[in-house]
This record gives sequence, C-alpha cells and structure tokens, in this order.
Amino acid sequence: MTKQLSEMDVLVPPRHSEAAVAPRSVARLSNGRRRRRNTSWPRRAATTGLALVWLIIVAAPLYYMLVVSLERTDTFLSSNPWFPSLGVTTDNYVAVMESGFVNYLLNSLIVSVSATVLSVVVCLLGAYAVVVRASRLTGFVFRVFLTGFAVPIQALMVPLYIEIQKLNLYDSLLGLILPMAAFSLPVTVLILVNFLREVPPELIQAMQVDGAGPLRILWSLAIPISVPAIVTAGIFDFIANWNNFLFPLILTQSSSAATLPLSVFQFQGNHFADVPQIMASVALSALPLFVAYILARRRITSGLAAGFGK
Repeated sequence: MTKQLSEMDVLVPPRHSEAAVAPRSVARLSNGRRRRRNTSWPRRAATTGLALVWLIIVAAPLYYMLVVSLERTDTFLSSNPWFPSLGVTTDNYVAVMESGFVNYLLNSLIVSVSATVLSVVVCLLGAYAVVVRASRLTGFVFRVFLTGFAVPIQALMVPLYIEIQKLNLYDSLLGLILPMAAFSLPVTVLILVNFLREVPPELIQAMQVDGAGPLRILWSLAIPISVPAIVTAGIFDFIANWNNFLFPLILTQSSSAATLPLSVFQFQGNHFADVPQIMASVALSALPLFVAYILARRRITSGLAAGFGK
C-alpha cells in the first residue's frame, strides 16, 4: 500500500501547482487587455479628432448662413460676418416670404411627393414581378431598368423637352412629376429587388398553396416585409426630386410652376448684391428637409440600415 501511494503521489501533480498556474493566466489576460487598451486609445483619439474636424466642416457653412441671414445689408458689409452683431433683423425672411416663397414651397412638395410615390409604386410592382414571377421577360425588363444608370440626364434633355412639348405638358407640374419619377426608377428598382430577394421562397409557396393570388401575396407579404426598403428608396427619391434644378429650369417658364431650387436661383439673380436676403432664401429652402429629418429620423435610420444591410 505504501508503494502504491508513493507511485500515485508521483503520477498526480500537487494541487498547489494548479494554484500557481492560475495567477499566471490571469496576469497574461490582464496584460493583453492593457495592451489592447493602449493600442485602442490612439485609434479612438484619431476617430474623435476626425469626427470633430468633419463636424466643423459641415457646421461652419450652416452657421455662416444663419448668422448672415439675420444681418442687415449695411451691417454685413461693415462687420465680420462670422460673428453676430447687435443689428439682428428678420426683414430678410419677410422679403423672401413676400417674393412668393409659399407658392414655390407648395410646388416643390407636390412635385417631390408625387414623383416619389409614383416611382416607388411602379418599382415595387416591377421588383415583385422580377423576384416572384421570374422569367426571361422580367429579367430583360430588370436589365432595361438598370441601363438607366449609364444614361446621363443631360443627354436626354433635348428629346425630353420635345416630348413634353408634344404632350402639352410644358410649364406644368405634371410635366415635372413624370420625368422625375422616370429618372428615379433605376435606383429604386435596384433597392427593392435586392431586398425582395431575401424573402424566403417558402413563405411565398405557402401562400400560393393556400390559394393566394399575386395581389394578395404582394399586399400581405411583400409590402410588409419591404417597408424598410420602401423607406430607403423613398428617402433617396424625395431628396433627389426636392433638389432637382435641371428639370424646372428646362421644362418650366412661369413662376406658377417653379420649384424652390429654381426660385432660389432666380431670387439670387434679382438680389445679387443683397447677400443676407440670399442666405435667408437658402435657409428657408433647406428648412423643410431639416424638419422632415427631425420628425422621421428613427424611420430614416432604420430604413437606411436595413437597405444597406441587404
């Protein structure tokens, strides 16, 4: 028995050796964490510095615009425009409002919202046909949509102008809505097709077995699942339509069909030397987009994240 116990003592290592190994492993882990902290600190500092620089680059023009828009013309010419003076006034905004700003704002809202809704509805039906009703014809139509990325808008302005004239849509809001919706189709259908391809085919097959038709599947399955993609596409289309300057410049003539970007350009030409009023017009034209972002920032963030995640 004594020999066996002695052999067991030799084979089995003492317990205090395990206790000695544990502090070493803990020390190694702590050293690794310290190294990671030491290496991550410069990265965080560099990221914070770049973020601050980018914030200054973005915020400086906005600050300049707001400060100058509240200055009088004589005060602006005689003082430093980067620092607000005591001569703060809202007369510049009153002058912009009296120049027909409300009419231009309503035109921009009607054109942007209508063109966005039209392009999203058409592309949603097209994306559903490409993904669910896949065939050679739908594949060819999808490729035709994508060729719109290779065609610049400027190359089609002359035939577009002639076609709008033949349709008697020149100098009308409908003559702006249809071209804007048409040129929004490529990016919109691309976003929706890529999103709908992630829908499990089993869900579509299960609804088909239950007797659901194409419209039922579209309304009950495709649209609820595609809400993030629809929001993403709608955001891009609305911003592009709101800031569109070329179509109102070429396809309109009177002030009754002019939009905000064109009105700001015309206002700048009429008030070339009055920089505060020009800045007030720019601030008012950007205000609706800013308010829309504040009200729908959560939906915008989730929609963009879902769209880019797909």
